[in-house]
Amino acid sequence: QVQLVESGGGLVQAGDSLRLSCGNSGRTASSDTMAWFRQAPGKEREFVAGISRNERTLYADSVKGRFAISRDNSKNMVYLQMNNLEPEDTAIYYCAAGPSGLSSARYFYNYWGHGTQVTVSS
Repeated sequence: QVQLVESGGGLVQAGDSLRLSCGNSGRTASSDTMAWFRQAPGKEREFVAGISRNERTLYADSVKGRFAISRDNSKNMVYLQMNNLEPEDTAIYYCAAGPSGLSSARYFYNYWGHGTQVTVSS
């Protein structure tokens, strides 16, 4: 079983930075691919960034150049460094784990954390 716990969210101003963390306390074999999704009020959950076990990365166009995903396999951790935050980045951010590969599709990911709130004021 994979258990994901996110941390690092908060209230910041536009232009600020935040670093989200996600710890996996379960079976690492089921979490070859890790990703971050987000869901704003009244909107669908959307892909933000993903990283494979060998550290290939994939980003949504809306965050390219501002966000960076990374992972530390020795610690079973994945991170999302968010720079130059915008009010449009306000959402609950979810960590997700999936099998080998790299995908932006929600259905690809089998395990989800409970989310951490990020609020960006203008």
